Amino acid sequence: MASFPTTRTTTPKQKPADDALAFGRVLTDHMFLMDYTDGEGWHSPRILPHGPLSLDPATTVLHYGQAIFDGLKAFRGADGQIRLFRADRHAQRFNRSAKLMCMPELPVDVIRQSFDALVGLDADWVPRKPGTSLYLRPTIIATDVMLGVHPSHSYLYFLILSPVGSYYREGVKPVRILATDSHVRAVKGGTGEAKTAANYAQSLAGQRDAEAAGYTQVLYLDGVHRKYLDEVGTMNIMVKIGDEVITPPLAGTILDGVTRASALELMRDWGLKVTERPITIDEVMQAGRDGSLQEMWGTGTAAVVSPVGTLGYQGEDVTINGGQTGALTQKLYDAITAIQYGRSNDPHGWTSVVPEVRG
Repeated sequence: MASFPTTRTTTPKQKPADDALAFGRVLTDHMFLMDYTDGEGWHSPRILPHGPLSLDPATTVLHYGQAIFDGLKAFRGADGQIRLFRADRHAQRFNRSAKLMCMPELPVDVIRQSFDALVGLDADWVPRKPGTSLYLRPTIIATDVMLGVHPSHSYLYFLILSPVGSYYREGVKPVRILATDSHVRAVKGGTGEAKTAANYAQSLAGQRDAEAAGYTQVLYLDGVHRKYLDEVGTMNIMVKIGDEVITPPLAGTILDGVTRASALELMRDWGLKVTERPITIDEVMQAGRDGSLQEMWGTGTAAVVSPVGTLGYQGEDVTINGGQTGALTQKLYDAITAIQYGRSNDPHGWTSVVPEVRG
């Protein structure tokens, strides 16, 4: 494992009990930082005590939104080992987001080394209770100090960590989602496939309205026709109609979810009929009415697999699988989490063990 200049905290924080963990409320003791300047490239990697960043009010990220991030998790298995799930794929997606946002890419091996170094140092923060994990948030922001719309000439990469419990208050239970044709998340040719801060700011109004109407999340439709399923604000979406699993294709408007890709690969391993194609909200609602919509679920790093029990659209609700978690949804959740926690074989080589730093 690579070694980086490290300043350890002199005031370690009190670690929360595993039973008390929410999502993203508590941060660990340290953070990883690295700078970029034109002509010099990425330089000055270091680990410091977690703390505030100092930014001039004219820093370009604050005005023009040049910011990307990713999210992945470290899991402590029953054997005590800490495993990252699909870290290489997350690093590659991070770089795709950077490219889309006119930002410099980081070598994948450097990203991976930052993951291992910081998780290894803050290893005591990885919770032990099943269902908990340590969330990693790598981020790049533009750091030029000037007013003017153009790609920045300097950037900051940072990595912070947070011990987390379930993303949803409901836990792994069916949620209520609302399909909206009044809010648009992304269009082809925009930033929809990048994990950029602007996409999440764009999603807040739709999420607010869905929650006000009694739903957990909002399901966005395409931005042109406003009839094809796109994605949920925090996850990709999948439906099982009859014997076919259908999910929207990667066509420039949705995130190339790592859990999405993992679920598709597992289902194809199991011999299921899996299709990536456009599907309309009318088709899904009709399947809900006639009973052929057997299951619906979201996939994402935060929630892993989230069953959908109720789908609302234009004042109508359809109940899916009696409002209960479906057999395939549960099988996917069990299979993915078993790999993440080291409880089962990892035939695809998706996990990697993080060495703990002692002393």
